[in-house]
Amino acid sequence: MAVVWFALFFRLGSLPLLQPDEGRNAEVAREMKDSGAWLSPSYNGIAYLDKPAFYFKAVALSLAAFGDNETAARLPSAVFGLALLALVYGFCRRVHGPRCAIMAVIVIATMPLYLVNSRTVIFDIALALFVSAAIFAGYRAEECEGKSRRNWYLLGALAAGLATLVKGPVGFLIPGLVLFVFYRVEGRRGVWKRFFAPLNLLVFLGVTLPWFIGLSLQHPDFPYYGLIEESFHRFTTTTFHRSQPFYFYALIVAALFLPWSFILPEAGVAAWKNRKFMTPADRLCLVWAVVVVIFFSLSKSKLPGYILTATVACGILVARFFQQAMANPDGKAARITSRAAITLAVLCFMVAAAAVYLSPRMNLLAKLLRFPVEEADELGRHLTPVIILLSVFGGLGLLTRFRRAAGLCFVIFAVFPLLLFTLNLSAIQVVFDTKSARPLAQRMPPLSAETRLTFLECFPNGLPFYLNRTATLLTRDGGEITSSSNYILFRLKNEPAWPANLVPVAEFDQWLAGRKHPVYLLARASDRVRLESVAGIQKTNIQQLTPLYVGVLLPAP
Repeated sequence: MAVVWFALFFRLGSLPLLQPDEGRNAEVAREMKDSGAWLSPSYNGIAYLDKPAFYFKAVALSLAAFGDNETAARLPSAVFGLALLALVYGFCRRVHGPRCAIMAVIVIATMPLYLVNSRTVIFDIALALFVSAAIFAGYRAEECEGKSRRNWYLLGALAAGLATLVKGPVGFLIPGLVLFVFYRVEGRRGVWKRFFAPLNLLVFLGVTLPWFIGLSLQHPDFPYYGLIEESFHRFTTTTFHRSQPFYFYALIVAALFLPWSFILPEAGVAAWKNRKFMTPADRLCLVWAVVVVIFFSLSKSKLPGYILTATVACGILVARFFQQAMANPDGKAARITSRAAITLAVLCFMVAAAAVYLSPRMNLLAKLLRFPVEEADELGRHLTPVIILLSVFGGLGLLTRFRRAAGLCFVIFAVFPLLLFTLNLSAIQVVFDTKSARPLAQRMPPLSAETRLTFLECFPNGLPFYLNRTATLLTRDGGEITSSSNYILFRLKNEPAWPANLVPVAEFDQWLAGRKHPVYLLARASDRVRLESVAGIQKTNIQQLTPLYVGVLLPAP
């Protein structure tokens, strides 16, 4: 319980919302809460159909209950993460016993990929919950007969439908593919007939069709965009500018499953060699992890969160592996955990040495990190706790190898990512401040209700959320909003009339002359000369808000 609390809920709202995803998603939820338009989300007052509304509704309800703040925005993700850990516990307790169940929960909760997604305003943790629920239900159904089997399949169909409402077709494709491959490996016949039983399809369609039909009636272009552009083209083309090499997810597993990923290569090979002697539940997790990683490796669009459910499968397998190591201190599993402890120790000492060298020289990395030089220097001043922590865990890793204690290794691996996060929040704060709109919002002057917030060829995601208002974007082609919504760009290309909150930058002077209200004009620092010409005419002063942005308040004519 302590591990789960620190991983998912400790100081959940202390860090600002990151750009672009958190700032955008929180703003979509805020607008949904204020407008009451629960079917069709909007972003900056413009229809936002890139993702279904389910997750936005959850965040909007949290904002309504607890206010427009970071904690309320992130709370649904943390709750979804907690619910998924509860599912894992229930599954493992039944098939492997309570000790393995507790260990699996600890392993999964401390994997950085899981920890980050459970503390971020993003869809993937909700998707992982319902996809995992569908897989567990499909596995349990085939263990039963008669009415119990039917009920488990109905529960799986419900979970797949909810997963589809979170993020589209991938919500039913992943659990279907995992279960299909698993039961092919098991040699079980007739499973597909039971998968697609009429009652199961009725439940799935009953969950998804009302939303799909209702949204299609409001926006006739949605079926084409949602099924072809957002789903098919995202998987098969590089249109979304998220292409990565095929081995991308191997790197993600190595880096974002740390420190548990030190065990995975040898443990995976050993598991594959002994797969015939594994329990069906173990084979399910092995198939699950492999299928998810291969499926998304084939996709042309890759992001780390896409393989989030693999943390569940790998976490259960790692817990089972540690069980073996603790039961037989002289066995192969114990030797593998001992080597993993050495790997952790070596990595900790290497990173600590690099941090010692770089901490006074962080300005050299400012361009690489995309930080202003001042923020890079500030980050360097916060690296001392990181250096101390890495040195301590390097020593503990050596101690574990010397004592050959798998239980001690498990504790060290579980505590390491939690302490690395909780004891270094000051350094993380510097990174988040650089990548968030909150410092920008804090430096802006108070704006009256009638003042129109306007962005000149820029769009700092998250600023509308912090200022509790939408903005007018002066743009050439809407490209500034690309990182926020591909649907908006799709709409601009296919509809001659632009939404009211988008104004062609060629009409800037005309728009400015025709206004009847004050305007706060925000632009990148590189556009300062352009703002100075406007400010000179209006006889007002430009404010340097952050190293990246300048602003000017233009009074009403």
